[in-house]
Amino acid sequence: MHVQPSFPPNASVLQDQYKDFLAPADAPAESAKDPLGATGVRKTYARNAEIFGEGEPATYIYRVMKGVVRTYRILADGRRQIAEFFLPGDVFGLQALGDHAASAEAVTDCEVLAIRRSQISDRAMRDNTTAHKLLALTLHHLRRSEEHMLVLGRKSACERLAWFLMDMAERIPAPNRIELPMSRQDIADFLGLTIETVSRTMSQLQDDKVIALPSCRQVVLRDRETLMNLAA
Repeated sequence: MHVQPSFPPNASVLQDQYKDFLAPADAPAESAKDPLGATGVRKTYARNAEIFGEGEPATYIYRVMKGVVRTYRILADGRRQIAEFFLPGDVFGLQALGDHAASAEAVTDCEVLAIRRSQISDRAMRDNTTAHKLLALTLHHLRRSEEHMLVLGRKSACERLAWFLMDMAERIPAPNRIELPMSRQDIADFLGLTIETVSRTMSQLQDDKVIALPSCRQVVLRDRETLMNLAA
């Protein structure tokens, strides 16, 4: 029996359910206050700028307002492993305990809303609804991390890339054309592949008429069913 692949809902989807957790992504003020009582400050970062470093105190929880953010770790041999990409509406920095276990950088020029963790934590101690929302977001991040580990550990290069493209299609609102904000090196470091393997696999999927590549950042999904089967 064929089973359709299931992709964990991203934080952009969860924000519709928990939209009062942080200030809305289109909030115009330089600082904003969410209904839970925590005041956030907008911060802007240029492309490739560091937002926080591995081992630094986890003072803030962040929400992406504009642009894209990546979290990553540098392995002992110097290789980079990207843990996650965060798109507008996504929350990051939530899962850290005391210090950040990974670094965060801006993939593109971006703007984030930074809210002091202590404000949210204090509110959660007093309010069950806030505590429930924090738990839901934390479990969401855990589920996505588990899915990512499964992909890295058990799937082929083609299956990994198909999973990534279907995940991006779920997160970037476009019918069949994805404008990827990250480079192929970023994709390779996220999927545990070399950039040569990513490029070769992209070309193979194009030759098989599963996708089309109008440019290095644009991907047209020509055969969603095949991609979903590969990603399953």
